Amino acid sequence: MQDYLTHHKAHGKSADRSEHTIKAHILPTFENRPVEALSAREIQRWQNKLITAPIRQRGKKAVRKVDPDNPDAIRKRKATANRVLTVLKAGLNHAYHNGVVKSADAWRRVKPFRGVDVPKVRYLSEDECRRLLNACDADLRALVRGALQTGCRFGELARMQASDFNPDGGTVTVREAKGGKARHVPLTDAGIQAFELLTADLKGDDLIFTRTDGEPWGKDYYQRPLREACGRASIDPPASFHVLRHTYGSALALRGVPLQVIAYALGHSDTRMTERHYAHLQPSYAAETIRAHLPSYGDDKPAKVRKLRKQA
Repeated sequence: MQDYLTHHKAHGKSADRSEHTIKAHILPTFENRPVEALSAREIQRWQNKLITAPIRQRGKKAVRKVDPDNPDAIRKRKATANRVLTVLKAGLNHAYHNGVVKSADAWRRVKPFRGVDVPKVRYLSEDECRRLLNACDADLRALVRGALQTGCRFGELARMQASDFNPDGGTVTVREAKGGKARHVPLTDAGIQAFELLTADLKGDDLIFTRTDGEPWGKDYYQRPLREACGRASIDPPASFHVLRHTYGSALALRGVPLQVIAYALGHSDTRMTERHYAHLQPSYAAETIRAHLPSYGDDKPAKVRKLRKQA
């Protein structure tokens, strides 16, 4: 697993999440097991135990038990087990491709749990975005605006330098992306104007997004101010930075932008992830046809009820 992480980092890929998964879920069980001695049955037993394992809270010692009578809680644990299994398989496949073992059958026979990865995409409306921006302090407002205009992850924005903005091409370059590949994100006219103001007095290697004191942003610095800004903007529950990224993708999908374009802008390696999260938001021929042709049956009571509730 250490060889896998070293390879991951050497190719410019983010390994923080994988490293946490390996230390928390994989090494405690398999650290001293020779790879060639692993069996499918052994891995399956470990996979099943992940479902009932206490829920870890990152950064805290406390853990929560899983409610076995809660179907959604079990679904979430199975989804987590699938993600952990993916990391284990990636490390073992790396060993196999490097000739450490002659066969990968043991882990290839272990299948992930099916029907548990149900994406719940939360995104902000245009009105919520405006309220949030107005509620942010100046430094946080720039960071939030950057997320809404680019769909970039927090880390990508936090590392972005003035030279990454190309006013002639109207793009910003993400050099250190999660998948290890750089990408060029197109900006709207409003986005170009915002980045021109942000980079006006900066040198090429200066960070675009910094705090008021000039120091770089870190996760520990933005989370509380963002939560407080959401409170002032009456956004409940508070939006995370990932919700801002989903807002970017959702806004494009709702306007009929092809999924391939959204996948490119967000840095997805293909459209599978994009389809899972945003396909249902796109204008649909089937939905439009049904709405245009299904009769109302002369029942306008729901509309009247909504009107009365609004007046109340």
